[in-house]
Amino acid sequence: MKQAASILSGRDCWDRHWEDYAESARTNPAQEFRRELVLGLLCLDGCEIRPRVFEVGSGQGDFAVRLAGEYPAADYLGLELSASGVAIATKKTPGMEFLVWDLLQARVPPQDRRGWASHAVCSEVLEHLDHPEILLENMKAWMAPGCRVIVTVPGGPMSAFDKHIGHRRHYSPADLRQLLERCGYQVSQVHGAGFPFFNLYRMVVIQRGERLQHEVMAEPSWPARAAMFAFRVLFHLNGTRSGWQTVAVARYLG
Repeated sequence: MKQAASILSGRDCWDRHWEDYAESARTNPAQEFRRELVLGLLCLDGCEIRPRVFEVGSGQGDFAVRLAGEYPAADYLGLELSASGVAIATKKTPGMEFLVWDLLQARVPPQDRRGWASHAVCSEVLEHLDHPEILLENMKAWMAPGCRVIVTVPGGPMSAFDKHIGHRRHYSPADLRQLLERCGYQVSQVHGAGFPFFNLYRMVVIQRGERLQHEVMAEPSWPARAAMFAFRVLFHLNGTRSGWQTVAVARYLG
């Protein structure tokens, strides 16, 4: 547990991360692609009850903004390790709730949030953890039996920027299925996504190497803006069953 508690040190300083990269993350076409992918897999249309969406690693609130725009009736709770991320997210969506919370620590949720969520999202979080099973176990206290869980993690090769922001590993679909099932989740589907244009985008990120660490903190050049616009358009043509984005749909049975 001591190792898990050290997540705020060095490459895992998420307060500094959101201070440095909040704007570039907001406009990143890959992030937009993931948000659209997750929303589609949540299957919120036609829910018999009012959806209660629980996001693990809510960051600076960009998914919450998208959720509020498309499903304003849904209840939402975001947990985020970073106080700066929660502060930014709260300003963006003042009607939604965000908590600074470390799910690597075995803490009991507030009484009104125990067994609360009907839907859960854990997007681009597990790759940062030495022991992701701890987080997956501690998530369960917040979810109602039958909760639909969407998980995304990166697949494919790791870039210098990935290492800079603390990626421990990338996952194949088989890796992710094994992890979720080992933690007691019932997995209904797990697969890649984003072929071919997400893969092409990732190849550009890998090619930029360590230069990207500084480029994402600066005002984007016109070639960079043009490239992001092009990828934003091309990502609508991505496949949904293969590619270097790994995604799973599971249930917590309680």
